[in-house]
Amino acid sequence: MIVAMFFGMSMSFGRVPAPYAILANTALILQFPIVHSLLLTSKGKRILAWLAPNQHAKTLSTTIYATIASMQLLTLFALWTPCGTIWWEASGGVFVAICIMYGLSWLLLLWASADAGAEVQSGALGWMSLMQNIKPVFPDMPTHGLFSIIRQPIYAAFALTTWTVPVWTSDQLFLAVGLTTYCVLAPQLKERRFTKRYGDRFARYRKKVPYMIPRIFRKPSQ
Repeated sequence: MIVAMFFGMSMSFGRVPAPYAILANTALILQFPIVHSLLLTSKGKRILAWLAPNQHAKTLSTTIYATIASMQLLTLFALWTPCGTIWWEASGGVFVAICIMYGLSWLLLLWASADAGAEVQSGALGWMSLMQNIKPVFPDMPTHGLFSIIRQPIYAAFALTTWTVPVWTSDQLFLAVGLTTYCVLAPQLKERRFTKRYGDRFARYRKKVPYMIPRIFRKPSQ
């Protein structure tokens, strides 16, 4: 993903002929949010359980979920069919500045993932628990680090990576718009789950911390 977007989605292995390439690329974008969100539903959880041995289904659910997400992203970026036309490519000092912003965007994503619980985000929790023969212990509701500034730093950073690239093509714009739309809308489903799980605690946190854009100026307390 890092390499493909760095070159504006102009280098990939997809070779679907026009005009079907647009449909193929659209399907590649849609498969990620649809499956990624579906697996978090009750039906999706049953599918995750089916993909592991019965005695380890609950333990390995996060590992299987993260593995499927990784395979989806690999499919998206490896099988994309480039349009073949580069709109704009940064050079000189602009290129250096954009590369720094691109790198910082990925560092923000790693930071946010660590704040949320790196073992869960990476899928390592399942394997670690299985090797120790213990039940998975999930981290508490994240409110520290980047989560003290905005409620959805992972989604915000993920969207940011799609816009801070040094090469722009119609493919990159299509991808950025599609994934950013997902990053803005999908957390609402996550917050519904958090509302059920944490109740008033999440309601207070939600009232205090903005969704995805930090508050620069805070109102003075009365």
